[in-house]
Amino acid sequence: MTSTTISRVADAVEAQGIPAAHRFRAVGRSGWRLLYPVAAFILVIGVWELVKALVPANGVSIGGQRVLPRTTDAALPHSWAVLTVLGERDGKTTVGATLLRTAGFTLELALLALVAGTIVGVLLAVIMQRFAFVERGLLPYIIVSQTIPLVALAPLVAGWGGKIHIAGQPWQPWMSIVVIASYLVFFPVAIGTLRGLQAPATASVELLHSCAAGWWATLAHLRFPAAVPHILPALRLGAAAAVIGCVVAEISTGTAGGIGRQIIVFSQQSTGNAARLYAAVIAAALLGVVLTALVSALEVVLRRYARPGHTSGVRH
Repeated sequence: MTSTTISRVADAVEAQGIPAAHRFRAVGRSGWRLLYPVAAFILVIGVWELVKALVPANGVSIGGQRVLPRTTDAALPHSWAVLTVLGERDGKTTVGATLLRTAGFTLELALLALVAGTIVGVLLAVIMQRFAFVERGLLPYIIVSQTIPLVALAPLVAGWGGKIHIAGQPWQPWMSIVVIASYLVFFPVAIGTLRGLQAPATASVELLHSCAAGWWATLAHLRFPAAVPHILPALRLGAAAAVIGCVVAEISTGTAGGIGRQIIVFSQQSTGNAARLYAAVIAAALLGVVLTALVSALEVVLRRYARPGHTSGVRH
């Protein structure tokens, strides 16, 4: 049977039980979901200013232990001070321009880490789905790998990288950052993809097998489409992890040019006013939002698959 026929059969299997009204309601809900981040941002700003107004400058202590932080400008500047500091001079440029440049550098590394970690995670998931003994032997080590502290791993990767040459070119410091960040990315992608690949029901797999579909055709036309609702949330987690990994790696290895190193620089300048430090931290957080938004854009492209199926895990 041709691959076109197999694809049509697989589409028919995946399309069962999806009423048109449900699809229209899902589109409407997606518009309302855009308001949630805006409401959350307003709430954070409100709580920020409320703490600044109500908590004493030296904080609140009970029994000699501080239970609420200090609210001086050196510890907690006003939210508008963080915004206005972007226009201050920082050497030959402004604070905002510095943060934009360093955030762009970190974003590029995070994108590379997300791609590398996704490729490794998907390949591992496919191998574990195909061979049961690989899953039983490898999955525990994949889980245990995430217990290694990143601050301990970063110097090791940087040290190993200094001894590596690729096509006659020396290892660059940014490569270590990508490797460290992709180390955080591959875990959720591998687990999510494996769960998705095992999601199709036995009847669906047997239906394709009855059409003379082999393992590869079943993987391409049934398992991967069924895995999309599991892969997309895993990619969102991986996007946030990529930014965290890059920032921590930049700080741990002392690599200049990124937002992580800029946080250290501004923290050393925050003796009287921490607005610059807060601006750098918020810029790093926004990187995670930007990268997650890019991943969420995939849901628009893959929206026909972006729904959990009513299936049970099997291996064939």
